[in-house]
Formats: sequence, structure tokens, C-alpha cells
Amino acid sequence: MSTATARPVAGRPPGPGGGRGPVLELDQVTKVYPSSPPVTALTGVSLAVRAGELVAVRGPSGSGKTTLLHLMGTLDRPSAGSVRVTGLEVAGLGDRELAGLRAASIGFVFQQFFLAEHANALNNVADGLLYAGMPAPGRRERAAWALRRVGLGHKLAARPTQLSGGERQRVAIARALAGEPQIVLADEPTGNLDSATGAALLDLLAELNAGGTTIVVVTHDQAVAGRMHRRIEMLDGRIITDTAAPSAPAPRGGRPAAGAAGGLEGTS
Repeated sequence: MSTATARPVAGRPPGPGGGRGPVLELDQVTKVYPSSPPVTALTGVSLAVRAGELVAVRGPSGSGKTTLLHLMGTLDRPSAGSVRVTGLEVAGLGDRELAGLRAASIGFVFQQFFLAEHANALNNVADGLLYAGMPAPGRRERAAWALRRVGLGHKLAARPTQLSGGERQRVAIARALAGEPQIVLADEPTGNLDSATGAALLDLLAELNAGGTTIVVVTHDQAVAGRMHRRIEMLDGRIITDTAAPSAPAPRGGRPAAGAAGGLEGTS
């Protein structure tokens, strides 16, 4: 059974809203970190990510890809240029407004998982919705839906120490998806996983993207980048190539490729 099940909340369709226009736009963005001498992490970067895309941003250490992710996610501000998220110019927003934009429109998946060891899977996901201003019962309902969506509906009460590495990353993905963001930013999501578990995680991301979620994966791994539909290569703070892969056929009936639905649940 496909893991991309609908959340049973009346009046809100599952998945990201909106059409196929840009959800992320960067125009001539430069980022300089003050030091002696100053460090220029990005120089004149321009790109647009449209709704429903599956994108890899790849480059070696020091290429600027993590800085780019932080700017796309409004975790940092550019030194020059324009960043727009869901059409909103980031430069015109205060810290409280940026926090609200992140809560409503952006989901994050990090290499280190960042799960609270004392909390079970349900609460780890539900706590990620605190900034959305949702009452506790609604947060728990949404968290249960997100965990079912990534194939962990049977592990709601499990603590991170009772989960495999792949399952912990799935909890992190559920946390990113629970607010139904228009875009998910994943920073080296397979970096702490073995190759089989990482491949199953990429199957899951592809399935979620097929269901309408816009996903940007930041990675140094050529094999991971090769699984994405669009590949952006970075070097020395600049985009050097931006290539769309040939279209691949969608999974039949919206079901995941072999191993996607359950491949992470029993792996370590």
C-alpha cells in the first residue's frame, strides 16, 4: 500500500497547495560573512524552483550549497540580491514574520535527524508544529497523519532509541511534512545511513514528490543527485550547471518503487 495517504482533516486537501509557479526564487544573491578578510560564500546566484520539482543541489565542501540552503530556508539573509519564498520577498520580513513563513511554507530535513530522545515519534513530529499556532489535539492528529504517510503509523509510541537509522530519518521527514509545506529542504538526508537504507529513503522522497511535494536535496553525493529530476552543480559559490534529467515514468497507481513503502522500517 502506498504511504502517501490523505490526512483526515475536513476542508484541507493533503499535499502542498498552489499551482505550478515558482515557490523559491533567488535573483543575483550574494552572501558575504564578515571576517578578516571577509569570506564570500555565494556570488551572484540566480535560480527558480517551481512547485512540484525534485531538485538536487550538489557540490564539494565549501562550494556554497549549505549557505544556499540556509538562504532558501530563510535561516539566513543575503548580503545582496533578492530571495522570494512563495512570492514573498524575504528582505521585507521581520524575524517573527520569517518564523511564520517557515512554519507555514518550509519543511526541513537534516542529516543529524535532531529528534528529542525523551519524546516518542508522535510527539517529535507534533512538537515541530508548535510555531504554527495549532492546538495540541490538532498537532497530534496532523503528526499521526504524517507518520502514516511515511510508513510509520505503527511506530507512533516508539522513542528514537527504539528506531533504526532509517526510521529516525523517516520521523524527521514526517516532521517536515506535517505542516504541509510548499517546499521541503533536505540537507544531506542520506549522510548518516547505509547505502541500502539511503536508497530506500530516496525512493520515499521520490514517492512524496510524485504526490506533489516540492523537494530540494542538498548533497555532495553524485549518486544521490542522479536520482533527482533536476541537478544544480555548485563550485566556489556559483552555479556552474543546471540540468533537467530526462522525464521518468511515474510509478503505476502512485505506488512507490520496490522497497519504498517499507524499506526503511527494518533497516539500520
